[in-house]
Amino acid sequence: MTNKLQVDGFNYKGQEPAKIIETDVLTVGAGNAGLQAAAAAAEEGAKVIVIEKEDTINLMRVSLAAVGANSQKRANNEIDKYELVEYISAFAQHRVDQSLIYTWVNNSAETLNWLEDNILKPNGAHLRSEPDAGKKDPIYNAYPTQSDTTCDDKTFASYGSFFQDKVEELGVEILFNTSLIELIYDGNGVTGVIARDLENDEYIQINAAKGVILATGGYSANLELLEKWNPISLKKNVINDSPRSNGAGIVSAMNIGAIKDEEPAQLVFDRGLVKPGTKTEDQFTHTAKYEDWLWLASHPFLKVNLRGERFANEATPYEFINNAASKQPGYLYAVIWDSNYTNYLSQHHTLGCARVGFPGYMDGAQAYKEDTEQYIDTGLVHVADTIEELAEKLMLPVETVKATVVRYNELAEKGFDEDFGKEASKLTPVNKGPYYGAVLGGRILATADGLRINNNMQVLDENHDPIEGLYAAGNDSGGFFCGTYPDRVPGLAASRAHVFGRLAGKHAATK
Repeated sequence: MTNKLQVDGFNYKGQEPAKIIETDVLTVGAGNAGLQAAAAAAEEGAKVIVIEKEDTINLMRVSLAAVGANSQKRANNEIDKYELVEYISAFAQHRVDQSLIYTWVNNSAETLNWLEDNILKPNGAHLRSEPDAGKKDPIYNAYPTQSDTTCDDKTFASYGSFFQDKVEELGVEILFNTSLIELIYDGNGVTGVIARDLENDEYIQINAAKGVILATGGYSANLELLEKWNPISLKKNVINDSPRSNGAGIVSAMNIGAIKDEEPAQLVFDRGLVKPGTKTEDQFTHTAKYEDWLWLASHPFLKVNLRGERFANEATPYEFINNAASKQPGYLYAVIWDSNYTNYLSQHHTLGCARVGFPGYMDGAQAYKEDTEQYIDTGLVHVADTIEELAEKLMLPVETVKATVVRYNELAEKGFDEDFGKEASKLTPVNKGPYYGAVLGGRILATADGLRINNNMQVLDENHDPIEGLYAAGNDSGGFFCGTYPDRVPGLAASRAHVFGRLAGKHAATK
């Protein structure tokens, strides 16, 4: 094909590879989807190789969704799968392949049970099901899908090293510092890949007799692809939390005729701290750490646009406030709170990782206070004795901010949000100094629009026919999300990666 997309600046021109390696199944990417695929294929008796461009496996997610897993049965957490699938589909306005969502839900319990029985329990850990559901109404509806890896029911248990040990015990070979360059396509199907050994600076050929599974993640670290496929992401996000995700898997497949989602999808956290006066076009920082990350931002405190005006219900799913801000001048916004804020946290009933206490990442009000106040000295969180002074520090129109705070406090006193309909328990006032504020943008955790696949995880061509020998899972795969990630279904993205990785490994090994 002509006009091939390039990733990582490598320009392979058909040089003779330094060596040729033979395997049955090749998995590209050592993360949630990739290691699950490798384990499943190896259990089916296939010879499996995993290549990973970094020198370690990727982060294995500790919160995973399912319906009917053993952990949920122990906790008596029951979910109507038909209601859940319709919720996920409706969240995306049905711009999804609903059969894929049913494929996930119907295989999610088996995958989580396998993880618990084969990875966690042998290492003293288990899954704890979380009763995450809120009220059953359109704004605050949520589902108890989340189970968390833990040893003591009080803290998360990291299991990446356990999983790596397991796949290596199964005979899987992991080649680190090995980057995908292009797929080998013979006109009938994919037979392997050309990769680059980054340590020895040489090209290698890996032939995969049964199939290649793409599990490299999305493209959130690739500015060129974001500009091409999701340009608004560069305006509403200021930080990328997935620096590994350069789009190599998606690009390599499209270069041999695969198709991808036509509409973007992404996972965004509303926690990206920037200094007042920042312009979104000037910042898109890559990091793998929780730096310049304000956990408090996911709580429904007063939020105003850069003109000092309230502009949305602050208590909707994480990314919604970033979506709403994208319709405001400058795309960024400010959050304002008062000295009573630690008293309000538990009543907010935030979901997922923003919760107070396990399985949130802040174990209580004091942890939130320490996390917040560390940014005062860096100029990312501002404190003032008056609202006027705070507005000046945030570079917001003083009189407008004053009027907004007065109106917001009136609504809090009434206990009814006449302007944007926020629930009364989340309508906390800003009336005790000193006052705090910060300017925020989004943090993109991952893109979730990817290659079109069928229910066997086979990548599709422009005729919607499977490309022989090519599979995709995790954020390399598409058809599952559109627009905004439904974080009221906690653990869904990571679970999709595990479930679809496992299915891809099984199908590839047994074809």
